[in-house]
Amino acid sequence: MSNRALAGGIRIRNGISLKLLPSALVSFSGFVLFVLEQRIAGYGLLAMALVLAAVIDRAFLRDLALITAGLVAISLVPITTDISTGHMVVMGTAMILAVGIPYFVSRFAFKDHAVRFPVMTGHPWTRTEKWYLAAVVVMGYALLPAYMVNTGVYTNWPAVSDPEGVFRLFLGTNVLGIWDELFFICTVFVLLRRHLPLAQANVLQAVLFTSFLWELGFHAWAPAFIFPFALLQALIFTKTKSLSYIVAVHLLFDFVLFLVLLHAHNRAWIDIFIY
Repeated sequence: MSNRALAGGIRIRNGISLKLLPSALVSFSGFVLFVLEQRIAGYGLLAMALVLAAVIDRAFLRDLALITAGLVAISLVPITTDISTGHMVVMGTAMILAVGIPYFVSRFAFKDHAVRFPVMTGHPWTRTEKWYLAAVVVMGYALLPAYMVNTGVYTNWPAVSDPEGVFRLFLGTNVLGIWDELFFICTVFVLLRRHLPLAQANVLQAVLFTSFLWELGFHAWAPAFIFPFALLQALIFTKTKSLSYIVAVHLLFDFVLFLVLLHAHNRAWIDIFIY
């Protein structure tokens, strides 16, 4: 075991530092908070992670505290697919705080501007990236109907048939998809990546990403495709440095989800799916 102190923390083996333990505790807290729905235990894990981070490195503590603030904000409200005005306001407020607190504290209090949302990057999408967008639609078409309908998971979303309900469902799926990328990729992943190797930071953010969507209603075997999707989104963001692109990917997938939900609740509608 080496005793050398490196910029990434005290390294105990190749590619592994003491920073991995508190980071993993934060990630696991998401599973406890959102999947097991054990708030006290989840907050205890977050507190333990911050104590360990304080011992290891001050800058690491600050970044882990930003992630913790976001997780606590979103965990304080019911995470459901309810599209009533009251719930959308409550959950929307928590989502804004979960993203806004890390952004504004990083920029104006810590003055390191670690959390950024790069939209206008000045780099046009490559041919491969454009083809991937089309592939996402095909993958969604092949996967989502079989998952949503055959498992009955679609019942976790409200049945809508009136214009206002359809609009609310469309708005909800799109806003949530954008928020997923703002928080889990541009905030959690980016902050973890400042202290951990790519693979470690990516796996930890994907655990949080998947856990949150589980509580939202993506049950049954959803983690089998959500976890790889979260991993891939972080890798794409690492390569493109473009929030616009990963949001485009996510919203195309969610648009197929929106159509599948309408069909699942109203079988005569959009009868184009195979399951």
